[in-house]
Amino acid sequence: MKINTVFILSFVAPFMILISAIGIILRDNTKKIFYLPIGLMGISIILEKDVRRKLERKNILNKIKSYQKVK
Repeated sequence: MKINTVFILSFVAPFMILISAIGIILRDNTKKIFYLPIGLMGISIILEKDVRRKLERKNILNKIKSYQKVK
């Protein structure tokens, strides 16, 4: 059985946010700041994917509309 790497990589960003939240909650005050960058990177990965998906959908819709105008 072949494992799809894209499927596995889709869990990386939420896992990063989870690690960050656990680290911020459970660590003492001096070490909490070290978990902030990994959480911000997880959030930025999710937002970037969302923006890219919206732009691709808009581009596909514009192509469909342009083909409909030709006929």
